[in-house]
Amino acid sequence: MPLSPAAFPAPPGASISLGPVDIRMYGLMIGLGVIAAVWLLGRRLVEIGAGTTDDAASIATWGVAGGIVGARLYHVATDWDRFADDLGAIPAIWKGGLGIPGGLLVGIVAGWWVARRRGLVTADVLWAVAPALPLAQAIGRWGNWFNQELFGSATDLPWGLSVDDAYLPAGAASGTLFHPTFLYESLWNVGLAGALIVVGRRWGRHGGGLLAVYVAGYGLGRFWVEGLRIDRADELGGLRWNQWVAAAAVIGGVALAVRAHRRASGVVGEDVVPDSDAAPLGHHDDGLGTPPVA
Repeated sequence: MPLSPAAFPAPPGASISLGPVDIRMYGLMIGLGVIAAVWLLGRRLVEIGAGTTDDAASIATWGVAGGIVGARLYHVATDWDRFADDLGAIPAIWKGGLGIPGGLLVGIVAGWWVARRRGLVTADVLWAVAPALPLAQAIGRWGNWFNQELFGSATDLPWGLSVDDAYLPAGAASGTLFHPTFLYESLWNVGLAGALIVVGRRWGRHGGGLLAVYVAGYGLGRFWVEGLRIDRADELGGLRWNQWVAAAAVIGGVALAVRAHRRASGVVGEDVVPDSDAAPLGHHDDGLGTPPVA
């Protein structure tokens, strides 16, 4: 079957050479995503007078390092069959294989720890970082295109993705087009980042409320995108393992976001919450009820 002229093309290669240096595009996309996220985080911290661009860089340095470790461990743990007989492949992240749920968990904790050590207000940092995370993911997802991996099922849609024959799944004919799931997730994350900026301005800085909206929003998008993918993955009850994680993220994120919004309104159940706990824009509250660490 010939490729449609409107098909999303296969990449020119997985790396580029600059003299003797060979740069993997997968890593470059992740790096560009980090740069964009640090820029947005720093801009938002400065905008509300809650920190500096240096603070953003420090948070990102540790957050990214922790995120990469967490993402790789999550991928290895959920796809252990690939590594059980080849432990040397575990550090080879340039070949792909980063589990975003693990990266978010460890990366956010690491970034939060640094923010606390620098004396920043937790609520402000969480508010500032929420849209920066999907922005980084939107750019980083293009690394999957360069690696020709994690695409979806076959499709005849005009934006179908073409892949080189070496990357075709078993039984697929040359020229078969696939759902470009990396593109779907990238566009979803761009929209999510924009939505979080708007919601954050209207809602204010209420502890981790905006971050909870991000978790729920990302989980929702990841659930349906994951359902299109055809790469090998463990399943439970007819759903891929990552879909269960995404569903849990949606439920947990919505619950935390609702709780934060109710606290911002001054009521949790029937109990009145002090105004200082709401942390509206312009008011510096930790969001966790503990003083920052010097």
